[in-house]
Amino acid sequence: MSKIGRFLLGAIMGGLFATAIVILLTPAPGTQVRQQISNRIEGIRNDVKMAAENRRKELELELKQLQHPD
Repeated sequence: MSKIGRFLLGAIMGGLFATAIVILLTPAPGTQVRQQISNRIEGIRNDVKMAAENRRKELELELKQLQHPD
């Protein structure tokens, strides 16, 4: 595995570990924490979906321009 791959794996694992520790040590009730996490995940999912749709539109426009150079 390359150095970059090991670094990314370590960063991801560290992030997951830190998230688990924060969830375990948070003073808020579990249901509230789960709702906040759910809301954040939904927001990220919507952002990714919107970015993918925008990129798809850009690529389709670029493809049309390449197919029909007027």
